[in-house]
Amino acid sequence: MINQKKYSIIINVKKKNSKFGRGVRMEVNYNQAFEVLKKYNKDEFHLKHAQIVSGVMRYFAKEYDSEREEFWAVVGLLHDIDFELYPEEHCVKAVELLKENNFDDDIIHGVTCHAYGICEGIEAKPEHIMEKILFATDELTGLIGAVAIMRPSKTVADLELKSVKKKFKTPKFAAGCSRDTIRKGAERLGWELDELIQRTIDAMKSLVGTMEI
Repeated sequence: MINQKKYSIIINVKKKNSKFGRGVRMEVNYNQAFEVLKKYNKDEFHLKHAQIVSGVMRYFAKEYDSEREEFWAVVGLLHDIDFELYPEEHCVKAVELLKENNFDDDIIHGVTCHAYGICEGIEAKPEHIMEKILFATDELTGLIGAVAIMRPSKTVADLELKSVKKKFKTPKFAAGCSRDTIRKGAERLGWELDELIQRTIDAMKSLVGTMEI
């Protein structure tokens, strides 16, 4: 879990252009976003997945956009906000839910574009590095997690690239984790598939000690 005290700032909106050029910029907050997430998600699996993806996004933000670390984490946290209640309207219903809770256009675009080319009705395209990383790592975190729990340690702490690659090539293993989407994600980033997998493993390893993973 994220340190509750460290991130206790209340969300507020600033009347200035956002970094992504989509309008009003919002000072986002993990704790407030997590409370919103829990309004629509009760399943522990979904909540844990959201936290893992959020942690992975925070990890990459440190390298690519350190001033917007919290923003990356919030987008990762909320990326499946509508999936538990509205799986058939995934990332379409999210727009409505996020607007109802006063999240701005940058967050909405960041959340919905991870379903670009996957879910019907999604026109938002991954453009920024943050959006491309979310697209690439969402499914992959599920695959990596599935590989980890099959090991004696049941953790990513000692997980190696070769173990994930072996299961990646086994379509029936964690079949819900789209290999095609993961490959496309690597291509969007201009990374080799092995690089994407290894870096995502490293990102998930950074969460060991803060949550069961």
